[in-house]
Amino acid sequence: MALTEQTDASVITEILSLRRHSHWLLRAALGSVFLTHGWSKLTSLDATSEMLGLPVVLIALVAIVETLGGTGILVSGFLRGLVGDQLTRLSAASLVPVMLGAIAMFHWGRWFFTPVEGFPMGGMEFQITLLVMMLYFVIEGNIDTRQKFSTSAKLK
Repeated sequence: MALTEQTDASVITEILSLRRHSHWLLRAALGSVFLTHGWSKLTSLDATSEMLGLPVVLIALVAIVETLGGTGILVSGFLRGLVGDQLTRLSAASLVPVMLGAIAMFHWGRWFFTPVEGFPMGGMEFQITLLVMMLYFVIEGNIDTRQKFSTSAKLK
């Protein structure tokens, strides 16, 4: 019995030691989605404009924000201190209006992501998930900064 408890404690300790890296799960998913979607729009502005029925200038602006925002989310994870923290927050915040626009213009009215008649782009389930991930990074920033400047750390 004692061996099992010790082993369980060891496993829990190992899992908790990975906690400070867990932001990479969300960061890699969110950053890669926007980097790839933004880049694909940048490389096919006219086709994307025609498909979505939006002006090329707007598609270019969205593509630049998505590409830079996605890149910023990924790169800022490697940057320590206030610079990394602020880049994380700014990158995530820059993507919020893009996602709100996509939800309002193409996905509103249907929840499930599968395309159906009347919703060829699918519903807003995936977009809401991405939006929540963005808000997480706007609020939390980078983990090392949060730990360094937290109220509980100052009280110790």
